[in-house]
Amino acid sequence: MAERQEQQQVASDGDAAEWKQVAELRAVTQAQDPSCKEEEDYTLRRFLRARDHNIGKASAMLLKYLKWKPTAKPHGAIPASEVAREVAQAKLCLQGYDREGRPLIYGFGARHHPARRDLEEFKRYVVHVLDATVARLPPPGPGRQEKFAAVADLKGWGYANCDIRGYLAALDIMQSYYPERLGRVFLVHVPYVFMAAWKIVYPFIDDNTKKKFVFVADKDLDRTLREAIDDSQLAEIYGGKLKLVEPAADDSN
Repeated sequence: MAERQEQQQVASDGDAAEWKQVAELRAVTQAQDPSCKEEEDYTLRRFLRARDHNIGKASAMLLKYLKWKPTAKPHGAIPASEVAREVAQAKLCLQGYDREGRPLIYGFGARHHPARRDLEEFKRYVVHVLDATVARLPPPGPGRQEKFAAVADLKGWGYANCDIRGYLAALDIMQSYYPERLGRVFLVHVPYVFMAAWKIVYPFIDDNTKKKFVFVADKDLDRTLREAIDDSQLAEIYGGKLKLVEPAADDSN
């Protein structure tokens, strides 16, 4: 019944030729990994779009994801209690939505301390955050939002916060296993020293993803954020009405 409902939904959503390619992608991938049967058509469409509708490349990407998924998330999700040290730093707040209905992540780069982090735990934390953010999206369906947005605040960021290995690991997870999920990132209060780290990371960002990072000058901050985010969803620190709440490390979600 659920499978038939999904077929009815996708039939009314978008380009028929694209959905035909999705079916081809499923057939090619499922022949090599039967677990593909459990993935939604909308998931396959994101992988297809991430590889510019090249079925061979999309299938290779999807097969990598199917192999990664049960290993990275053997219980289906990573609870906050398993990444408690990362959660306790309160560097990411998953609250609010932008004007396009994308769930927001408010991030604070100066709260990240690589000298005290375990890289494997950090990678699990990234998966935890991405899954929690995706869970705030509506169920898949015609015309429904599939992406999230973020405000990355780098006020106070210095060399002690610089974590190239961590940045690249997070980027790889997002691009490889959560394709077409990122909608926009506003980088605000960016110090000059951060640009040295950005120049190292930038070549590893997919071309389609690069344009989603927007550096916002302080003089344009208020206008830019208010154009993108309603006052009720904009954090108080940027003049909005949303009170950010630090996440709890004992949260089971």
